[in-house]
Amino acid sequence: MTDKPGTDPEFDPFAQALETQVQFAQAMFAPMMGRADDRAVAAEDMQHWAQVGQKLQGMWLQYQTERMSDPQTMLPYLDPSRWMNLAQGWYRQMPLAHAEQQKVLWDEGFRLWEDVLGQYGIGPKADEIADGDPQLPRKDRRFADTHWRAHPAFALLHQTYLFLAERVGEMVDRIEGLSEDKREQLRFTTKAITEAASPANFPLTNPVVLERTLETRGDNLVKGMEHLLADLRRGQLSHTDANAFTLGENIAVTPGKVVHETPLYQLIQYTPTTEKVLATPLVIFPPWINRFYILDLNAKKSFVRWAVAQGVTVFMVSWKSADASMKDVVWDDYVRAQIDAIDHVRDRLEVPAVNAIGYCVAGTTLAATLAVLHRRGEEDKVRSATFFTAQVDFAKAGELLNLIDDQQLAAIEGLAPEGYLDGRYMAAAFNMLRGTDLIWNYVVNNYMLGEDYPAFDLLHWNGDVTNLPAKWHKQYLCDLYRDNRLVEKDALSVDGTPIDLGLIRTPSYIQAGREDHIAPAQSVWRMTDHLAGPIRFVLAGSGHIAGVVNPPDANKYQYWINEDEAGSLDEFAQGAVEHPGSWWPDWIEWLRAQDGETVAATGKRKPGSRGDRVIEDAPGRYVMAR
Repeated sequence: MTDKPGTDPEFDPFAQALETQVQFAQAMFAPMMGRADDRAVAAEDMQHWAQVGQKLQGMWLQYQTERMSDPQTMLPYLDPSRWMNLAQGWYRQMPLAHAEQQKVLWDEGFRLWEDVLGQYGIGPKADEIADGDPQLPRKDRRFADTHWRAHPAFALLHQTYLFLAERVGEMVDRIEGLSEDKREQLRFTTKAITEAASPANFPLTNPVVLERTLETRGDNLVKGMEHLLADLRRGQLSHTDANAFTLGENIAVTPGKVVHETPLYQLIQYTPTTEKVLATPLVIFPPWINRFYILDLNAKKSFVRWAVAQGVTVFMVSWKSADASMKDVVWDDYVRAQIDAIDHVRDRLEVPAVNAIGYCVAGTTLAATLAVLHRRGEEDKVRSATFFTAQVDFAKAGELLNLIDDQQLAAIEGLAPEGYLDGRYMAAAFNMLRGTDLIWNYVVNNYMLGEDYPAFDLLHWNGDVTNLPAKWHKQYLCDLYRDNRLVEKDALSVDGTPIDLGLIRTPSYIQAGREDHIAPAQSVWRMTDHLAGPIRFVLAGSGHIAGVVNPPDANKYQYWINEDEAGSLDEFAQGAVEHPGSWWPDWIEWLRAQDGETVAATGKRKPGSRGDRVIEDAPGRYVMAR
């Protein structure tokens, strides 16, 4: 009697799976690799495959042992089963569930198969279509590699997938009885599910992976498993080589000093490189989701270094990544911190006012800070305000709204037992917004193809996550994203002061990214409806990061300016003039127009000079904390 596979000590599921995959791949690739027979795998190769299978099995078992010894695993912030159950309920309402629609879909799919196979001289349309290289009806960059067209099976596979994904997306728009919010949520869910189901994401249905596996005799899978297990251990998908960058050495290297510190933030002042500087200093408030050095990546990409070279005295806030000591931190604390930083710079340099920049969530908070200062009669402390991709009206806040509902809000407390939310959850949420680019592309390249990670500073920053105070996070999502209370006069109060954005008369420069998926341009534009002061709106090419970090020397992208008044973003775009390259020169010209007075870059304008007590060198300790 033969032992069952599950009890046979010689049975190796990884090796068996690999042997099956090799045989399948050889059969599939035979026409394009010149194989005239279906010969078995050579004994030497089979021994290598067995070793690969044993390595994979050993690595996986070791990881499982580690998990058993440390049962504290990350809970799914974005529970996939919840989304699947939600989607299933809605899909029952789709026209696809109707017999007549199923027939239409089947007939259309059958015609597609005939057309695709005909390109390869197969089926009833063989003589009619087959001539030269296959011309497939649907194109998608996920299937741009020639292997997807070299064999009819893979051509049929990915064309059928694209056809079905397209039709399901169309059917979402035709479901009856859904509110627009629910329909948008279903669109988002459908997109996430169809992206995950792509045949490119599975080894046996991806011809590029199959060929690589044959070429390396499975070594790519071993290397990919190493990458996968490393990511599972750290609880985060890797996008770049983690060892390629060191803060203060080859990233965040603009010279400066930490001149002020609180439990919530450090204040960095950068060393001037010009003899004269603008009299009014600049305070930059970066988002506390991720790190400040997105604005100081390297010498060529650094907004900080560039601004310093323009003769601006630049201060940067470096927020502390949340820990248990910050369990009671709420939005009021961040507004107070912005006011504290403004006051410290004013006192340090003995100036009446500062220029301020707020990026993303810190820009939203800067708007609240300005409203508080105006209500208190202290608006003269800020001469001008610049907003990078910041929202105040969240009615049309984009795809992030699809991740915010009562169930997700209720889950925050369970995910933050010590009062702070692990930054990896937010990273997962942002990755999900661009699943193909930020999840599946790396699954294919690094897990299945076994490729090395690139050394990319922006991706390094993107993965350098920060923890968030749980109370602040829930408050922010409830009050702003869900209830949109910031634009309601006096609906919110900060530190006992009611907020009315309509009081803000500070000259403002508002920058939006045309392709921004986190703070959509339409949503950023709505800020112009709520501020009372003079506004210059700039629409930049690219998105949430590259649209901001676009130095002039790069000669990339473009921006649009409309000098006339516009009542909507569409109206703005219709009358806008396109300018090539970076919008930074336009901003510095606008900033100088607010107050062009200059002073000598001496005394405390040079941090750490004689008699000036500082805390430490930039980039400081807070940005190093993990």
